[in-house]
Amino acid sequence: MHIPDGFLSTGVYLTTGAASAAGVALALRRAQRETKEGNAPLLGVMGAFVFAAQMINFPVAVGATGHLLGGALLAITLGPASAIVVMTAILCVQALVFQDGGVLALTANVFNMAVAGVLAGYLPYRYLAGGRARKFAIFMGGALSVVTCALLALAELHWSGVAMSRPILAVALGLFAVNAALEGIITLGVVQSLQTLNAAWVKKPEAPHRPAMAALALAAVLLAGVGVWFAASAPDGLERLAEELGISSRATAMAPAPMPDYGVPFISNRRLGQTAAGLAGVLLVFGSVLWIGRRQSRKQR
Repeated sequence: MHIPDGFLSTGVYLTTGAASAAGVALALRRAQRETKEGNAPLLGVMGAFVFAAQMINFPVAVGATGHLLGGALLAITLGPASAIVVMTAILCVQALVFQDGGVLALTANVFNMAVAGVLAGYLPYRYLAGGRARKFAIFMGGALSVVTCALLALAELHWSGVAMSRPILAVALGLFAVNAALEGIITLGVVQSLQTLNAAWVKKPEAPHRPAMAALALAAVLLAGVGVWFAASAPDGLERLAEELGISSRATAMAPAPMPDYGVPFISNRRLGQTAAGLAGVLLVFGSVLWIGRRQSRKQR
Protein backbone atom coordinates (compact mmCIF):
# COMPACT_ATOMS: atom_id res chain seq x y z
CA MET A 1 0.00 0.00 0.00
CA HIS A 2 3.09 2.24 0.11
CA ILE A 3 3.08 4.46 -2.97
CA PRO A 4 6.57 5.01 -4.44
CA ASP A 5 7.84 8.24 -5.96
CA GLY A 6 7.05 8.76 -9.63
CA PHE A 7 3.42 7.64 -9.55
CA LEU A 8 1.65 10.81 -8.42
CA SER A 9 1.33 14.30 -9.85
CA THR A 10 2.63 17.47 -8.22
CA GLY A 11 -0.91 18.55 -7.41
CA VAL A 12 -1.60 15.34 -5.51
CA TYR A 13 1.69 15.64 -3.61
CA LEU A 14 0.84 19.19 -2.55
CA THR A 15 -2.80 18.48 -1.68
CA THR A 16 -2.04 15.38 0.38
CA GLY A 17 0.92 17.18 1.95
CA ALA A 18 -1.31 19.96 3.24
CA ALA A 19 -3.92 17.49 4.49
CA SER A 20 -1.27 15.30 6.15
CA ALA A 21 0.43 18.25 7.86
CA ALA A 22 -2.89 19.47 9.26
CA GLY A 23 -3.96 16.02 10.40
CA VAL A 24 -0.67 15.12 12.06
CA ALA A 25 -0.40 18.54 13.74
CA LEU A 26 -3.88 18.16 15.25
CA ALA A 27 -3.08 14.61 16.32
CA LEU A 28 0.13 15.75 18.01
CA ARG A 29 -1.74 18.37 20.03
CA ARG A 30 -4.46 15.92 21.02
CA ALA A 31 -1.97 13.16 21.83
CA GLN A 32 0.04 15.55 23.98
CA ARG A 33 -3.00 16.14 26.19
CA GLU A 34 -3.77 12.43 26.37
CA THR A 35 -0.29 10.96 26.86
CA LYS A 36 0.26 9.90 30.44
CA GLU A 37 3.70 9.98 32.03
CA GLY A 38 5.27 6.57 31.66
CA ASN A 39 3.16 5.60 28.61
CA ALA A 40 5.90 6.46 26.10
CA PRO A 41 7.34 2.89 26.14
CA LEU A 42 3.89 1.57 25.23
CA LEU A 43 3.79 3.82 22.15
CA GLY A 44 7.26 2.64 21.17
CA VAL A 45 6.46 -1.05 21.57
CA MET A 46 3.22 -0.77 19.59
CA GLY A 47 5.03 1.11 16.83
CA ALA A 48 7.81 -1.49 16.71
CA PHE A 49 5.27 -4.34 16.55
CA VAL A 50 3.29 -2.78 13.69
CA PHE A 51 6.50 -2.00 11.79
CA ALA A 52 7.65 -5.62 12.13
CA ALA A 53 4.23 -6.98 11.18
CA GLN A 54 4.18 -4.84 8.04
CA MET A 55 7.33 -6.63 6.88
CA ILE A 56 5.49 -9.97 6.68
CA ASN A 57 3.72 -10.32 3.33
CA PHE A 58 1.10 -13.07 3.05
CA PRO A 59 -0.59 -14.42 -0.12
CA VAL A 60 -3.98 -12.91 -1.00
CA ALA A 61 -4.21 -14.37 -4.52
CA VAL A 62 -2.04 -16.11 -7.08
CA GLY A 63 0.93 -13.82 -7.71
CA ALA A 64 -0.12 -11.16 -5.20
CA THR A 65 0.43 -10.57 -1.50
CA GLY A 66 -0.74 -8.26 1.26
CA HIS A 67 0.45 -7.28 4.70
CA LEU A 68 -0.91 -5.85 7.91
CA LEU A 69 -1.35 -2.07 7.91
CA GLY A 70 -2.07 -1.82 11.63
CA GLY A 71 -3.94 1.48 11.66
CA ALA A 72 -7.01 0.09 13.39
CA LEU A 73 -4.87 -1.92 15.81
CA LEU A 74 -2.99 1.21 16.87
CA ALA A 75 -6.19 3.26 17.15
CA ILE A 76 -7.95 0.67 19.32
CA THR A 77 -5.00 0.16 21.67
CA LEU A 78 -3.61 3.71 21.85
CA GLY A 79 -6.45 6.00 20.79
CA PRO A 80 -6.71 7.66 17.35
CA ALA A 81 -4.49 10.68 18.06
CA SER A 82 -1.53 8.69 19.35
CA ALA A 83 -2.10 6.11 16.61
CA ILE A 84 -1.74 8.79 13.92
CA VAL A 85 1.53 9.97 15.46
CA VAL A 86 2.93 6.44 15.76
CA MET A 87 1.92 5.44 12.23
CA THR A 88 3.49 8.63 10.84
CA ALA A 89 6.77 7.75 12.56
CA ILE A 90 6.64 4.23 11.08
CA LEU A 91 6.05 5.55 7.56
CA CYS A 92 8.90 8.06 7.88
CA VAL A 93 11.36 5.35 8.96
CA GLN A 94 10.19 3.07 6.14
CA ALA A 95 10.59 5.76 3.47
CA LEU A 96 13.86 7.34 4.65
CA VAL A 97 15.73 4.21 5.79
CA PHE A 98 14.33 1.37 3.67
CA GLN A 99 12.90 3.07 0.52
CA ASP A 100 9.55 1.49 1.32
CA GLY A 101 7.30 4.19 -0.10
CA GLY A 102 8.59 7.35 -1.74
CA VAL A 103 10.01 10.39 0.00
CA LEU A 104 7.78 12.76 -2.00
CA ALA A 105 4.93 10.24 -1.83
CA LEU A 106 5.27 10.27 1.94
CA THR A 107 2.65 13.05 1.86
CA ALA A 108 0.10 10.70 0.30
CA ASN A 109 1.15 7.66 2.32
CA VAL A 110 0.84 9.55 5.60
CA PHE A 111 -2.57 10.89 4.64
CA ASN A 112 -3.83 7.50 3.42
CA MET A 113 -2.47 5.24 6.16
CA ALA A 114 -1.70 7.44 9.16
CA VAL A 115 -4.58 9.92 9.02
CA ALA A 116 -7.54 8.61 7.02
CA GLY A 117 -6.74 4.92 7.55
CA VAL A 118 -6.40 5.27 11.32
CA LEU A 119 -9.58 7.33 11.68
CA ALA A 120 -11.57 4.96 9.45
CA GLY A 121 -10.29 1.99 11.46
CA TYR A 122 -11.33 3.60 14.74
CA LEU A 123 -14.89 4.56 13.74
CA PRO A 124 -16.51 1.09 13.98
CA TYR A 125 -14.82 0.50 17.33
CA ARG A 126 -15.86 3.92 18.62
CA TYR A 127 -19.54 3.49 17.81
CA LEU A 128 -20.16 -0.28 17.87
CA ALA A 129 -17.82 -1.79 20.46
CA GLY A 130 -19.92 -0.96 23.51
CA GLY A 131 -22.19 -3.99 23.32
CA ARG A 132 -22.37 -7.45 21.81
CA ALA A 133 -20.95 -6.21 18.51
CA ARG A 134 -17.50 -5.64 19.98
CA LYS A 135 -15.73 -8.37 17.99
CA PHE A 136 -17.52 -7.34 14.82
CA ALA A 137 -16.52 -3.71 15.44
CA ILE A 138 -12.84 -4.64 15.82
CA PHE A 139 -12.94 -6.76 12.67
CA MET A 140 -14.70 -4.02 10.72
CA GLY A 141 -12.22 -1.45 11.96
CA GLY A 142 -9.32 -3.43 10.50
CA ALA A 143 -11.13 -4.09 7.24
CA LEU A 144 -12.37 -0.51 6.82
CA SER A 145 -8.88 0.91 7.36
CA VAL A 146 -7.53 -1.12 4.41
CA VAL A 147 -10.49 -0.30 2.17
CA THR A 148 -10.06 3.41 2.92
CA CYS A 149 -6.32 3.35 2.17
CA ALA A 150 -6.87 1.39 -1.04
CA LEU A 151 -9.61 3.66 -2.37
CA LEU A 152 -7.56 6.75 -1.61
CA ALA A 153 -4.51 5.31 -3.36
CA LEU A 154 -6.60 4.42 -6.42
CA ALA A 155 -8.17 7.90 -6.45
CA GLU A 156 -4.75 9.57 -6.19
CA LEU A 157 -3.45 7.52 -9.12
CA HIS A 158 -6.54 8.49 -11.12
CA TRP A 159 -6.10 12.18 -10.28
CA SER A 160 -2.46 11.85 -11.36
CA GLY A 161 -3.55 10.77 -14.84
CA VAL A 162 -3.12 7.00 -14.51
CA ALA A 163 -5.80 5.36 -16.66
CA MET A 164 -7.32 2.12 -15.34
CA SER A 165 -9.55 -0.20 -17.31
CA ARG A 166 -12.55 -1.75 -15.57
CA PRO A 167 -11.14 -5.31 -15.58
CA ILE A 168 -7.84 -4.18 -14.01
CA LEU A 169 -9.67 -2.03 -11.48
CA ALA A 170 -11.95 -4.95 -10.60
CA VAL A 171 -8.94 -7.24 -9.98
CA ALA A 172 -7.27 -4.57 -7.82
CA LEU A 173 -10.42 -4.07 -5.75
CA GLY A 174 -10.72 -7.82 -5.29
CA LEU A 175 -7.14 -8.08 -4.01
CA PHE A 176 -7.67 -5.19 -1.63
CA ALA A 177 -10.94 -6.73 -0.39
CA VAL A 178 -9.16 -9.99 0.52
CA ASN A 179 -6.41 -7.99 2.24
CA ALA A 180 -9.08 -6.03 4.14
CA ALA A 181 -10.74 -9.21 5.42
CA LEU A 182 -7.39 -10.62 6.56
CA GLU A 183 -6.56 -7.31 8.24
CA GLY A 184 -9.80 -7.51 10.19
CA ILE A 185 -9.09 -11.08 11.29
CA ILE A 186 -5.52 -10.28 12.36
CA THR A 187 -6.59 -7.11 14.18
CA LEU A 188 -9.27 -9.00 16.11
CA GLY A 189 -6.83 -11.77 16.97
CA VAL A 190 -4.15 -9.40 18.26
CA VAL A 191 -6.60 -7.30 20.31
CA GLN A 192 -8.10 -10.43 21.91
CA SER A 193 -4.61 -11.74 22.69
CA LEU A 194 -3.68 -8.46 24.36
CA GLN A 195 -6.86 -8.54 26.41
CA THR A 196 -6.03 -12.08 27.50
CA LEU A 197 -2.68 -10.84 28.78
CA ASN A 198 -4.22 -7.75 30.36
CA ALA A 199 -8.00 -7.48 30.34
CA ALA A 200 -7.98 -3.79 31.30
CA TRP A 201 -5.61 -2.49 28.63
CA VAL A 202 -7.91 -1.81 25.69
CA LYS A 203 -10.69 -0.47 27.90
CA LYS A 204 -8.33 1.58 30.06
CA PRO A 205 -5.00 2.30 28.29
CA GLU A 206 -3.38 3.83 31.37
CA ALA A 207 -3.73 0.54 33.26
CA PRO A 208 -0.56 -1.53 33.83
CA HIS A 209 0.25 -3.64 30.78
CA ARG A 210 3.80 -4.92 31.24
CA PRO A 211 3.05 -8.57 30.29
CA ALA A 212 1.35 -7.45 27.09
CA MET A 213 4.17 -5.03 26.29
CA ALA A 214 6.77 -7.75 26.81
CA ALA A 215 4.83 -10.13 24.56
CA LEU A 216 4.54 -7.47 21.84
CA ALA A 217 8.23 -6.62 22.07
CA LEU A 218 9.17 -10.30 21.73
CA ALA A 219 6.76 -10.71 18.82
CA ALA A 220 8.26 -7.67 17.06
CA VAL A 221 11.78 -9.06 17.42
CA LEU A 222 10.74 -12.51 16.16
CA LEU A 223 8.76 -11.12 13.21
CA ALA A 224 11.53 -8.76 12.12
CA GLY A 225 14.38 -11.14 12.86
CA VAL A 226 13.03 -14.50 11.72
CA GLY A 227 9.53 -14.05 10.32
CA VAL A 228 10.83 -12.13 7.31
CA TRP A 229 12.54 -15.32 6.10
CA PHE A 230 9.14 -16.89 5.49
CA ALA A 231 7.31 -13.85 4.09
CA ALA A 232 5.77 -14.24 0.64
CA SER A 233 7.91 -12.68 -2.07
CA ALA A 234 5.23 -11.87 -4.65
CA PRO A 235 4.33 -8.19 -5.17
CA ASP A 236 1.64 -6.64 -2.98
CA GLY A 237 -1.67 -5.38 -4.32
CA LEU A 238 -0.43 -1.93 -5.31
CA GLU A 239 2.75 -3.31 -6.94
CA ARG A 240 0.66 -5.86 -8.83
CA LEU A 241 -1.65 -3.07 -10.01
CA ALA A 242 1.35 -1.03 -11.19
CA GLU A 243 2.59 -4.03 -13.19
CA GLU A 244 -0.81 -4.52 -14.81
CA LEU A 245 -0.99 -0.80 -15.67
CA GLY A 246 2.54 -0.77 -17.04
CA ILE A 247 3.72 2.00 -14.73
CA SER A 248 6.20 0.04 -12.60
CA SER A 249 9.10 1.65 -14.44
CA ARG A 250 7.97 5.08 -13.20
CA ALA A 251 9.00 4.22 -9.64
CA THR A 252 12.03 6.29 -8.70
CA ALA A 253 14.15 6.74 -5.59
CA MET A 254 14.33 10.45 -4.82
CA ALA A 255 16.99 9.96 -2.15
CA PRO A 256 19.44 7.15 -1.27
CA ALA A 257 18.52 4.96 1.68
CA PRO A 258 20.88 3.15 4.07
CA MET A 259 19.03 -0.17 3.80
CA PRO A 260 16.98 -0.22 0.60
CA ASP A 261 14.41 -2.99 0.23
CA TYR A 262 15.07 -4.14 3.81
CA GLY A 263 18.62 -5.32 3.11
CA VAL A 264 22.05 -4.34 4.39
CA PRO A 265 24.48 -3.57 1.52
CA PHE A 266 27.56 -4.99 3.25
CA ILE A 267 25.85 -8.28 4.26
CA SER A 268 25.87 -10.64 1.28
CA ASN A 269 23.66 -13.31 2.86
CA ARG A 270 20.08 -12.30 2.06
CA ARG A 271 18.50 -13.74 5.19
CA LEU A 272 21.08 -12.26 7.52
CA GLY A 273 20.68 -8.92 5.77
CA GLN A 274 16.91 -9.04 6.21
CA THR A 275 17.31 -9.91 9.87
CA ALA A 276 19.76 -7.07 10.49
CA ALA A 277 17.58 -4.58 8.61
CA GLY A 278 14.42 -5.73 10.37
CA LEU A 279 15.92 -5.51 13.84
CA ALA A 280 17.44 -2.11 13.02
CA GLY A 281 14.02 -0.91 11.90
CA VAL A 282 12.38 -2.18 15.09
CA LEU A 283 14.93 -0.26 17.17
CA LEU A 284 14.60 2.89 15.06
CA VAL A 285 10.81 2.92 15.28
CA PHE A 286 10.82 2.14 18.99
CA GLY A 287 13.42 4.82 19.70
CA SER A 288 11.78 7.53 17.60
CA VAL A 289 8.29 6.90 18.99
CA LEU A 290 9.65 6.68 22.54
CA TRP A 291 11.35 10.06 22.06
CA ILE A 292 8.13 11.61 20.72
CA GLY A 293 6.10 10.15 23.59
CA ARG A 294 8.46 11.46 26.24
CA ARG A 295 8.51 14.93 24.67
CA GLN A 296 4.71 14.94 24.71
CA SER A 297 4.53 13.93 28.36
CA ARG A 298 7.12 16.59 29.32
CA LYS A 299 5.18 19.28 27.46
CA GLN A 300 2.01 18.16 29.22
CA ARG A 301 3.70 18.62 32.61
